[in-house]
Amino acid sequence: MAPSARLAAEARVGNLRGDSNLITIGGSTVVRGELMVFAHGGSISIGEWCYVGPGTRIWSGASIKIGNRVLIAHNVNIFDNLTHPIDPEARHQQFRAILTRGHPKDITLDDRPVVVEDDAWIGAGSIVLRGVRIGARSIVGAGSVVTRDVAADSVVAGNPARFVRSVS
Repeated sequence: MAPSARLAAEARVGNLRGDSNLITIGGSTVVRGELMVFAHGGSISIGEWCYVGPGTRIWSGASIKIGNRVLIAHNVNIFDNLTHPIDPEARHQQFRAILTRGHPKDITLDDRPVVVEDDAWIGAGSIVLRGVRIGARSIVGAGSVVTRDVAADSVVAGNPARFVRSVS
């Protein structure tokens, strides 16, 4: 974490792999939400002059890269994985493992990297799902569910998020 970055009192960092190199936070960035790297894999990289709002969860099993000057409002979820297996028996086994031994290190959650490019803004209550790239200077409207890539300089909104107009 850069010396000028700040973790607010309500921020939470869960590094289930225990490797301090897996979560990086750039200078002048403020984190008020939760950053979590799963036991089976993952990394989180946040650039400079970013904001991660309260109640936001950024959970990684692959990689989540957030560029510079990105604003992420409150109660946003960014996941690069399914968080639980699709198969009900595997899901139950994962749940039991979490309760008894902690997050499993040998699990497949269909992880796919997420990238949020420079100067993007993700509105309150939005969800960004695995495998998505949000282009530079784009805006994700509040409450949106982003299931596909967002082109640079675009405004998207809705569930699923759809192109509304260009930023400029």
